Amino acid sequence: MDPKNDTPASTPTRAAEKWFGKALAEASAVERRVLDVALHQKTVAKDAALQADAQRSFGERMADGVAAFGGSWTFIGLFALVIVLWSLVNTELLGTAAFDPYPYIFLNLMLSMLAAVQAPVILMSQNRQAERDRIAAAHDYEVNLRAELGIIALHEKLDALRVEQMATLIATQQEQIALLQRLVEARAPDGR
Repeated sequence: MDPKNDTPASTPTRAAEKWFGKALAEASAVERRVLDVALHQKTVAKDAALQADAQRSFGERMADGVAAFGGSWTFIGLFALVIVLWSLVNTELLGTAAFDPYPYIFLNLMLSMLAAVQAPVILMSQNRQAERDRIAAAHDYEVNLRAELGIIALHEKLDALRVEQMATLIATQQEQIALLQRLVEARAPDGR
């Protein structure tokens, strides 16, 4: 333990060697960042979702919105309502003057175009979710590494306290033994 500082490894170089078992130059960027945070007693906790959302472009926000609406019960209900209304209007209300008579070829064309546009947008949103998950996993790794280093530092401090207490206890016992020996020597001048 560094006598000037109660941190077990007070420099990044010594900390990397002690905690990671490698030189600071061999440590990854994440490990160096965590060492800096640990040595300066900073926190690494942050909201990974906010970080990911702050980096979204307009197109990504739009893709997320379309995917959220396209994957909702509201969309399914509206979609079913439009199909039922389309069928009623073109079969019952307009009869022979229907603009899309049964078998609803124009409706099929519109549904195909909707699916052709909606599928890539949903895939873009899923890619964004995967990126958010990657950011969250990287953040979790940093937090876990920082917690592990904190636990190691606590163990080192406890071990140092235990060694200090044992040294004090041994010194006290040696003083008591010396005192008892003097008492025994003082009482035994006649050979008892």
